[in-house]
Amino acid sequence: MAARLFSSLLSRSSSSSSSSAARALLSRARKPLLGRDIKTYSTAVAIEEPLNPGVTVNYSQLFINGQFVDSASGKTFPTFDPRTGEVIAHVAEGEAEDINRAVAAARKAFDEGPWPRMTAYERAKIMLRFADLLEKHNDELAALETWDNGKPYEQAAKIELPMIVRVIRYYAGWADKIHGLTVPADGQYHLQTLHEPIGVAGQIIPWNFPLLMYAWKVGPALACGNTIVLKTAEQTPLSALYATKLLHEAGVPPGVVNVISGFGPTAGAALASHMDVDKLAFTGSTNTGKIVLELAARSNLKPVTLELGGKSPFIVCGDADVDKAVELAHFALFFNQGQCCCAGSRTYVHESVYDEFVEKAKARATIRSVGDPFKSGIEQGPQIDSEQFEKILRYIRAGVESGATLETGGERFGTKGHYIQPTVFSNVEDDMLIAKDEIFGPVQSILKFKDLKEVIQRANNTRYGLAAGVFTQNMDTANTLTRALRVGTVWVNCFDIFDAAIPFGGYKMSGQGREKGIYSLSNYLQVKAVVTPLKNPAWL
Repeated sequence: MAARLFSSLLSRSSSSSSSSAARALLSRARKPLLGRDIKTYSTAVAIEEPLNPGVTVNYSQLFINGQFVDSASGKTFPTFDPRTGEVIAHVAEGEAEDINRAVAAARKAFDEGPWPRMTAYERAKIMLRFADLLEKHNDELAALETWDNGKPYEQAAKIELPMIVRVIRYYAGWADKIHGLTVPADGQYHLQTLHEPIGVAGQIIPWNFPLLMYAWKVGPALACGNTIVLKTAEQTPLSALYATKLLHEAGVPPGVVNVISGFGPTAGAALASHMDVDKLAFTGSTNTGKIVLELAARSNLKPVTLELGGKSPFIVCGDADVDKAVELAHFALFFNQGQCCCAGSRTYVHESVYDEFVEKAKARATIRSVGDPFKSGIEQGPQIDSEQFEKILRYIRAGVESGATLETGGERFGTKGHYIQPTVFSNVEDDMLIAKDEIFGPVQSILKFKDLKEVIQRANNTRYGLAAGVFTQNMDTANTLTRALRVGTVWVNCFDIFDAAIPFGGYKMSGQGREKGIYSLSNYLQVKAVVTPLKNPAWL
C-alpha cells in the first residue's frame, strides 16, 4: 500500500512517468478547470470548522527496549492534521543511531530473552491479551488514526480496528501450530525439519493504513517467535506508538517490539541496510521498494518481502447489473480517499453498458459526502498531505490535457485542508498517464472494451499485478478471467475483502511474498534439516 519513504533517494529510481513529455505534462502549473464543458461538482456535506478529535497525544517518543525515550539527537518533527494542515504533535525523530539502539535491544531480546524460548502457547496468550486491549481502546486508536491520517472515523472505528483485532487473534492461533516434518529418507537415516524464528525482523509500514499494516507485520512475526524493529511512516506515527504501549501492557518482554518514528533517508535506510537485521518487510511504493531491496542486498543479503504499488483493473462485463456494478466500482476506487494500493483504478466497462455506466458513475460521485472525517456519515476525508494533494491534482490536469472527458470533480474541495472533489473520467485510453500510473487518489478512470480476449490483454498490459475485480453473472466468464489475470488477488462480484486468512501480495512490480494467512508465516521462519543415522531400524 504505497507510502512516501526515502524521498531524497527516489531520484535514483525510474519515475512512474518515464518520458520527458510525461514529466512536462505533470509539472505544468495547475490551471482552473472552470470554463470547460463539464458538470459542476456538488457535495452533500460542506466543510466546516474541524471537530475536536476527542483524544490526546500521550505517546510521541521512540519506543526502545520497553521504554519511551527521546531520540539520540533530541530532534523532533511535526505530524500534521490533514484537515487543516496544522500541527498535531511533535514526535521524536529517529535516525541511524536510534536504529542501532533498537536493533541492539531486539538482538539481545532474541539471543538472550524469553520471547523465543517461552512456549508457543504462552506467546499466544500474550497476543490474545493484546487483541483484547486493542478492542478495549478501539475508540482512542480510531480517533488517533483519523486525526493523523484523515480517513473517516467510522471507517477506522467500525471496519479497520475490528480487522486489526481479528488479525492479531488469527496469528495468536497460529503460534502453537507451527511445526516441522518428519521426512522419509533413502537409507538408514532419521530426517526431520525444524521451523525456527528468523531472528530480528525490520519492518517499514506506510501511511495509508498505519495500524492495519502494523498488525499484518507484527502479528506473524511475533507468532513465530521473532523480535522486531518497526519504522512508522513520518506522516502517521501516532497510532503505532499507542498500540505498542498496549502490546507491552499485555506482557511482551522489553526489546521484543521496538518502534522508531522517522524519515526514509535516515531511519528507513539505516534499518534496511543494518547488518544485524535478519529479515526485512516493506509496504510502500514500487520505486521505494527497489531502494529497500538494493539496500538489503548490499548489506547482509537479508530476505525481503515487498507489498508495493498497483493499478488494478475492475472489469464490468456486459451481463452485469449496472446499478450494482457502479456502486462496487465506486467503492473499489474511492475507498480510503483512493489511497489504497489495490484500488480498482482502471474501470474497464463493456461497450454494451458503457454509456449507462458512465452516467451512473458520475451521478454516484457527485453525491459522495466529503468533509470532516470525524463527522458522522462522511465517506471521504482529506488526502494525507500537501504533497499527495498536489500530485493528484497534477494527474487530473494530465487527464484533461491528454483528451479524457472529465465528467465530474477535478478540483480542490473547500479552502482549507487537503480535500479533493471525487473525480470521474470517461473516454480514457490505455496510454494516458491516468490509466498507467498509480495516482493514489479519488480519481476514477473508465475505459471501454469489446470482448474478453481484448480486456484480458489490456488489463495485463501493466507493470503492476496486485489485484483485480471482476463483475459478471456468468461463472464461465468469471473463471476465464480469474485464471487469465496476472495479479495476486481477484475479487469476483466483491472488492477489498481482507479476511485475516486471505493471502495478499502482488505479481510483477507489485511486490514479492505474501502477507496475511498461512503464507505470511514463511516470511518469518527458517527451515532447518536435521539428519541422524539409524542403527538396525525396525522400519524405514
